[in-house]
Amino acid sequence: MLSQLRPMLVVLIAITVLTGIAYPWAITGIAQALFRDQANGSLITRDGKVIGSKLIAQNFSDPKYFWPRPSAAVDSSDKEKRPYNAVFSSGSNLGPTSKDLMDRIAGDVKKLKETGAGAIPTNLATASGSGLDPHISPDAALFQVARVAKARNLPEDRVRQLVREHTEGRDLGFLGEPRVNVLLLNLALDTLGAR
Repeated sequence: MLSQLRPMLVVLIAITVLTGIAYPWAITGIAQALFRDQANGSLITRDGKVIGSKLIAQNFSDPKYFWPRPSAAVDSSDKEKRPYNAVFSSGSNLGPTSKDLMDRIAGDVKKLKETGAGAIPTNLATASGSGLDPHISPDAALFQVARVAKARNLPEDRVRQLVREHTEGRDLGFLGEPRVNVLLLNLALDTLGAR
């Protein structure tokens, strides 16, 4: 019995060391060496203080900023229903027949009609699967140009140019869709000086 127990313990310890210590350290080391920014959460700092991540949307509701997609990442026990809470990252699980979903979308569309002109891009009225998507479509950013320019007392052409400068293309030229990171765009707006 003892002769069988010893090899099993040796294998258990070897596998534990290999898969529980050596492999995670190796992968962490490779990630830190090759993809340091991404491995550390793609954090954005200003004046030495972390102000956000390129990967997680933030709640911008001031008219002088571009607004992200609506967020379904909300703590259901939170009476104030503060969105964009990464702890609650998920879809709402509300389907197209849900009155709550239709009411939320109708409220968002009404708010957007008051602040913009033309057809409202779908991604300004619908949440992403995670509820934390940091990107909007270029059309969604351009829809907001007039409101942002007016609130900041800037020429619309200058704000439109800033959107073009912050539009990211398809990954590898063919994967995904063109997109605009809302946080990076809003930070660029703040550097223009007019607030």
